[in-house]
Amino acid sequence: MKNIALITAAGQGTRLQGFGLPKQFIRVNGKPLLIYSVEAFNKCESIDEIYVVTSEEYIEEVERLCRQYGINKLKAVIEGGQTRQQSVFNGLMALSERKTADDDVILIHDGARPLVDESIIKDNIEACLKYDAVETVIPATDTIIMSKEGQIIDEIPNRNGLYQVQTPQTFKFKLIFDAHKRFENIQIATDDAQLVHNLGKQVHLVKGNKKNLKITTIEDLNIMKSL
Repeated sequence: MKNIALITAAGQGTRLQGFGLPKQFIRVNGKPLLIYSVEAFNKCESIDEIYVVTSEEYIEEVERLCRQYGINKLKAVIEGGQTRQQSVFNGLMALSERKTADDDVILIHDGARPLVDESIIKDNIEACLKYDAVETVIPATDTIIMSKEGQIIDEIPNRNGLYQVQTPQTFKFKLIFDAHKRFENIQIATDDAQLVHNLGKQVHLVKGNKKNLKITTIEDLNIMKSL
């Protein structure tokens, strides 16, 4: 059985303007954001293989960067799709073609979450071995409101039952591949656990931390630099 990291880096980062390139290639202290994410998995002794999914025009650049930074567990860089769901499915298809075993553990991680730590990775693997499907979360600390039209409050859910989703999201290979195949033509998911949940399967929770933030805005970049 293998523990395989599938890192998504095909987005264009439209909410982070002014850099002239996708956010995963923005350099922080001289190093691209994506490499921080990939290095975290490369350094983790529990990880056996790494695959990166990126847009076609950046495949060679990702390969070059991984060579430059000594990412020795990288097995392939895979062409992504128009959406995150399509990109992950492309990655899973590539793993299927490489005869990935049904019980192999697949950790799907956003390339724009550069500060994921080893304890989160290991906790995901341990929980997946027990439950087959897990998602990294942190409790919501702010009150959340729901507003259908963005003008007035429609509902204020109980904060005690709300969580913010992070990555990795981790699954046995057959389960997540089946979920993606089932909903391949229905682009409904902003994360992979949603697809598994829609199959009627339980997804268990793994504790993340606030440092495992997703870089979306200039403010996020500044927080990362301070950390």
